[in-house]
Amino acid sequence: MKILIIGNMGYVGPMVVRELARRHPDAILHGYDNAYFAHCLTGAACLPERHLEQQFLGDIRTLPDAMLEGYTAVVQLAAISNDPMGNRFASVTTEVNQDATVRIARAASKAGVKNFVFASSCSIYGVALGPPRSEADPVAPITAYARSKIGAEEGLADISGDMVITSLRFATACGMSDRLRLDLVLNDFVACALSQGCITVLSDGSPWRPLIDVADMARAIDWAVQRTAENGGRVLSVNAGSDTRNHQVRDIAAAVAAAVPGTTLSINTEAPVDSRSYQVDFGLFRRLAPEHQPRVTLMQSIIGVISGLQRMNFSDPQFRTSSLARLTVLQGHIEEERLCENLKWQVR
Repeated sequence: MKILIIGNMGYVGPMVVRELARRHPDAILHGYDNAYFAHCLTGAACLPERHLEQQFLGDIRTLPDAMLEGYTAVVQLAAISNDPMGNRFASVTTEVNQDATVRIARAASKAGVKNFVFASSCSIYGVALGPPRSEADPVAPITAYARSKIGAEEGLADISGDMVITSLRFATACGMSDRLRLDLVLNDFVACALSQGCITVLSDGSPWRPLIDVADMARAIDWAVQRTAENGGRVLSVNAGSDTRNHQVRDIAAAVAAAVPGTTLSINTEAPVDSRSYQVDFGLFRRLAPEHQPRVTLMQSIIGVISGLQRMNFSDPQFRTSSLARLTVLQGHIEEERLCENLKWQVR
């Protein structure tokens, strides 16, 4: 196999590259990234890109169609990757997450690529009270980020040809990575416990969130790069995660507090019920990918982040405005005139 991983220098990418290199030692792996977060290494002993045959640098919005020739599979991870960034850079979010994804997939199909994998999100279900949401349920995206993900899925569904297309609707990411993010619920709680000795939950803690460790995201992507049309259809959107990793926020916080001795936990039980709550049904993924199911437990994810932050001697109580928060990094690039407002690098 020859695989191109687009957006490999972010939070998830290092784990994907490592997993694909481990699973397919004879495969040729290439990376393509705009390098916004290339410098945001967290405790890595060496560059995670060491597993790649070649690293290309460039903007996904201008990735040349001809570059896709010769690849067996393309994995599209590049994204303006959460709601705060999506709100701050709404038009760029559409350009990158949706428009560029669909354009590249069309070019990949014409180039003879066999498998195209898109990192989508369960956030497309929006506010989803009631039973766990399955792929047959309607979507209701309420943010620019979520709208861009379902927009990309819809565009991918219109691509004709033989290329097998898999949109993995991932649960909320968590866990340790060579380029760790702390602007994610579990990782944030761990950082609070280690740096402040307390976790404060502003809601009543009742909202549900599905979680998936980055190591398990990589395992799902390994399945998708090999998936055949007979296993789920030529174009497939599937919830990627595990039913056992649907957690209430208060239980995530309590588990983190228990893992860091001395941590106090404060939950605002008087707060109105937070409507941003949803559970997800991962039954289809379980049936289609039995050998690539998530393995990392909630406590294993927590311990992984604790161990990683301790190796870094982490103690910053202001971490939400540090380089461990992706929006802060982008804003820093703009303030230093390295990036334009459209998130294109300045020529200086």
